[in-house]
Amino acid sequence: MTIFVKNKYTLQIEEFKFICCIGKKGSTTNKKEGDKKTPKGIFEIGDLYYRRDRIKKPVTSLKCIEIKSSMGWCDDINFPKKYNKFINVNKKIKHEKLKRKDYKYNLLIPIKYNYKKPIPGKGSCIFIHLTKNYSPTAGCIALKEKDYLIMLKLIKKNTKIKIF
Repeated sequence: MTIFVKNKYTLQIEEFKFICCIGKKGSTTNKKEGDKKTPKGIFEIGDLYYRRDRIKKPVTSLKCIEIKSSMGWCDDINFPKKYNKFINVNKKIKHEKLKRKDYKYNLLIPIKYNYKKPIPGKGSCIFIHLTKNYSPTAGCIALKEKDYLIMLKLIKKNTKIKIF
């Protein structure tokens, strides 16, 4: 099964079409850290991270991981071994906090872009997360919660995402 992100407003899984938003500056085949662009290509997806204090465990065949305040995702080019990986929060390492004050990461799936052998500076922290107003993201793909919950019922661990 494949999730298709056809343009900056449409995410499609089989016959289901959802409104989504992507990076503020569109999509690119030449992603760079902080460029506000969503990477083009076909990628695997990771496990589902969710906020148990805000949302009940969703119905999905993905592995579900409860987000804790110690969790982060490294976006620090000075730490190549940790770059674009899940980490325990460390003040010395720049990272994206997974437990946020806002709602955006109440549901979160990492897109495995620049993941297996990450190249520092080529982009990190590319997620499928939540939105309420479809404002452009910093490079992620975002859906409204009701659509996200439907998507979770459709996708499987081996689902790929194709971003045009």
